Amino acid sequence: MKRRRNESIDVEEDGDSVGSQDTANDKEEQLDKNDDTSNTKNKSKKKVRKLKLTATEDFNAKLKKRGILYLSRIPPRMGPAKVKTLLSDFGAITRIYLVEEDKTVRKKRRKMGGSGGKRYTEGWVEFESKKVAKLVGETLNMSKITNHKGSIHYDDIWNVKYLRGFKWSHLTEKVAYERRVREQKLKVEMMEVRRENAAYVAQVEAGKKMDYIEERRKKSGKDSGGGDQVTKRKVKQKKAYDGDNNRTKSAILGSLV
Repeated sequence: MKRRRNESIDVEEDGDSVGSQDTANDKEEQLDKNDDTSNTKNKSKKKVRKLKLTATEDFNAKLKKRGILYLSRIPPRMGPAKVKTLLSDFGAITRIYLVEEDKTVRKKRRKMGGSGGKRYTEGWVEFESKKVAKLVGETLNMSKITNHKGSIHYDDIWNVKYLRGFKWSHLTEKVAYERRVREQKLKVEMMEVRRENAAYVAQVEAGKKMDYIEERRKKSGKDSGGGDQVTKRKVKQKKAYDGDNNRTKSAILGSLV
């Protein structure tokens, strides 16, 4: 019996040691998982690169050296890529911005049987150097776009001007201002439409009420002339009211005497 008790005690001690080892392993696994999640979070975060003063100064100096060219007219079937390929022969181009035409104009052109492709009204081209932009503006203005007879733009002419003292930031401010003005106009138009709709609904409801009143009048047998004829109520009386006529007459005569 003593041996069996000792064996059972040894087994229990072995079970406790195994359980403690399992808990330790679980803790180690949780720590590993936490480390993995922290590493993934750190990897997911983008690294922010701090710009040095020298780099910013160099970039600002490059911006000051750039020149902008204005295109008052852009021929049909000519987009930003085409403009860049044509003007990049004269110098390096940094940025291009072309203004699209209104959608209403495009719809009208489609209805009239014209092409439904995109067209641009005006544009701005930025060159790396002011000298190149100025030279391009002086030489290309009022000249043919291409000398190839088979080209679509054989009969088109460049309408170009160099903008002195104009920066790309001015253009972005202009575009942002025009966008705000457009949004405000849309808001005002929407408010006017809502007011007109509310007034129309109120008039419709008032008309329905008047129709309902007229129907009730017709059912009750009354006239529906719109209030021109006044209906008189008849009151039945058995005898006419004489009142105290003798007393009133004597009082009046006494006052006169």
